[in-house]
Amino acid sequence: MPSRLRPSAHRLGASFRDPSGFLFKRKGKLYRQVNQSYRQNYELLKRSGLYKELTHGGLLIAHKEVRDQPYDPKIAYKVLLPEQIAFISYPYEWCFSQFKDAALLTLELQKRALARGLWIKDASAKNIQFHQGRPILIDSLSFEAVPEGQPWVAYRQFCQHFLAPLALMAHKDVRLSQLLRVYVEGIPLDLASRLLPGRTRLNLGLATHIHLHAAAEKRYAGQAVQSQPGRSISRTALLGLTDHLERTVHALKWQPSGTAWAEYYGETNYSPKAAAHKEKLVGQLLARTKVKTLWDLGANTGRYSRLASGRGIFTLAADADPAAVDLNYLQTKKKRDEHLLPLLLDLTNPSAALGWANQEHESLLERGPADAVMALALVHHLAIANNVPLGRLAEFFSQLGQWLLIEFVPKSDSQVQLLLAARKDIFSDYHLDGFKAAFKPFYRILAEHPIKDSERRLFLMKRNG
Repeated sequence: MPSRLRPSAHRLGASFRDPSGFLFKRKGKLYRQVNQSYRQNYELLKRSGLYKELTHGGLLIAHKEVRDQPYDPKIAYKVLLPEQIAFISYPYEWCFSQFKDAALLTLELQKRALARGLWIKDASAKNIQFHQGRPILIDSLSFEAVPEGQPWVAYRQFCQHFLAPLALMAHKDVRLSQLLRVYVEGIPLDLASRLLPGRTRLNLGLATHIHLHAAAEKRYAGQAVQSQPGRSISRTALLGLTDHLERTVHALKWQPSGTAWAEYYGETNYSPKAAAHKEKLVGQLLARTKVKTLWDLGANTGRYSRLASGRGIFTLAADADPAAVDLNYLQTKKKRDEHLLPLLLDLTNPSAALGWANQEHESLLERGPADAVMALALVHHLAIANNVPLGRLAEFFSQLGQWLLIEFVPKSDSQVQLLLAARKDIFSDYHLDGFKAAFKPFYRILAEHPIKDSERRLFLMKRNG
């Protein structure tokens, strides 16, 4: 198609593997092109009532069929305008409970599809996003008519994308979800089988779907994929497989405790008076900004994030501690907070551009900017514990948002003293004047408030220019 017809359109790098269709952006809006090759299955999805059932139940993102110009008319059948997602996250940014909910959603979708003569042909974890406080399928092209007698085509993918990471998180170490940064198409089952403790071979679900599955993959590697002669997989058997996977996932547990900052608010040196004053100041400063999106970096369990989400501000609550993020997510579910998204993000090593041609997964910076950034009780961890110069911090924050609500914690604070206890103090510019000087090239200070009954100070800044 000549570029003059779509000068502002570009196809998303994450959407190239499925011949059924792809995503593209035009004038800031995200569209999905449905290709002619998916026409019959798309019509079946709508005709069967499955689309209506899933969208009304909040399990599948809704879309409108629009008459906008397709990106590639030669192969196009329809153009869809899906409901827009506030922030695209990736599986290695999810806590255990988010991962588990996403897995259970995928299996629920499979069961509902089977009941209407379809199944999920693509069980990629990347097709699940967290929207308005809950997991939801974002790919309308994930369904197809069940081929009579065939085994579930996405079974291996489900095990690699969901079951293997969850099993490793539950039975070995919750941080092993980060393997998905390397294996973006799912953790290989042979690797998962080797890493899992021997006792998991006595677990029927994990023995079947990971250990024996991995052994079968090795045994039949290189052989043509085909059904065994005379054997046919019934719908009942497919439902039985789905139910067994569901029971296996349900049985996986991880208790969010025992990490450094999960109980931060119970252990901090804030007095009740200081905590109340800080909360009041944060609320007042947020009200001044009138922003619609905010990234709370170092959010811990989300106490201050909720001051923003409670005002209807879409709030990304990012923290590097798996237990804190899990507790935050569970609280978000309990309160049915539709504006808060807890995610696992390490600012010293933020999510990078990954996948084919480094375009399938966008970096954290590419998914910004937000209107505002909040960094409370964070600067000392980055500057002192991780040796990030204050000027580099200011530059980084300025790329993420126009407004900055930030807290400065001086060296005399007991939390900073703990960080300095086991190392030499080489931070000669880490003081209030040094902090202001480092941020001055990037921001102007609009408000500065000492927090009562503490030595900490809260700042509201706005990016220069």
